[in-house]
Amino acid sequence: MKFTKMHGLGNDYLYVYADRLPADPAGMAVRLSDRHFGVGSDGMIWILPSAAADFQMRIFNADGSEAKMCGNGIRCVGKYVYDKHHTDRTRLTIETLSGIKTLALLVDHGAVRQVTVDMGRAVVSPPQALSACGQRVRCVPVDMGNPHAVVFTDRAEDAPLTTLGPALERHPAFPGGVNVEFVQVLSPTRLRMRVWERGSGVTMACGTGACASAAAAVAAGLCPPDEEITVALDGGELRVRVSGSGAVTMTGPAETICEGETIDG
Repeated sequence: MKFTKMHGLGNDYLYVYADRLPADPAGMAVRLSDRHFGVGSDGMIWILPSAAADFQMRIFNADGSEAKMCGNGIRCVGKYVYDKHHTDRTRLTIETLSGIKTLALLVDHGAVRQVTVDMGRAVVSPPQALSACGQRVRCVPVDMGNPHAVVFTDRAEDAPLTTLGPALERHPAFPGGVNVEFVQVLSPTRLRMRVWERGSGVTMACGTGACASAAAAVAAGLCPPDEEITVALDGGELRVRVSGSGAVTMTGPAETICEGETIDG
């Protein structure tokens, strides 16, 4: 099986272009995502035909669970299909399990460098105070087509990613699990965010998490609507804009790491 390893700000996946999913995509994702006994990645993304959009993406995390949406992943999908000449269009629609998303591709010297994604509307719920790790934690639930819990903190660098992250991911308040973002407001237009991703653990970046963080900050009056907000992640920076109605766009890079071929089994 041929694959391409790509990343958006260090959030890396194995991409496969195919007519259909394999018999066990979850098991394949677990095996190949292992960073010691597999190729190593945060998961696998399959690029498939779609009757409703230009292409379809299906995302399987490193633990085999299926994700509805991945902001970093979808940017790489846009780069993949353009750079490999599956399309010559710079405006694309991608079918995901959280709806159809629109991409605008920025091409330089024949290759995609940046992608802007219309992420749809963020639904920000009232803050919740939860008990986790022997403490009360205030988090803001945000629906970006996938679930997020945004925790504002005075210092993101000291965020308890590996303790409070998994505790909140599996908290009874989020029956299906949740992505957890620890966010520090550096200025009205700049956030520092670190993330524990549902199904993958600590990752260097999360596109939907950056959008959820910006939306939560706008809803709380910490950042202004309709202005570009820079979200600094462990792997780099994303630019997010949240309208007064909650519509979100995200712009960031997409990079190819390598091509490979594996014989499964």
